[in-house]
Amino acid sequence: MMQIPCIHCGPRDESEFACGGTSHLARPALGESDQAWGEYLFFRDNPKGLHAERWRHAQGCGQWLRFNVAHSNSPPLVQFLRESLRAA
Repeated sequence: MMQIPCIHCGPRDESEFACGGTSHLARPALGESDQAWGEYLFFRDNPKGLHAERWRHAQGCGQWLRFNVAHSNSPPLVQFLRESLRAA
């Protein structure tokens, strides 16, 4: 099991976290077309290499965290950015 570092709770098992997806996507305005919303919700790039994701410590403190994740053919390597995102 992979250990994910929570800045509030310390290293925790990956099963305590829920992925919130890519962190830099801009949400369409409410008046946008169904096509724009469909592309936002269902069509995402899945690049190899490093990209930013949001994860919520759902089974712990409940805070949103931002991680750099390196995707490859092996299990993902998570590199912690020392920044938390406050839940809105």
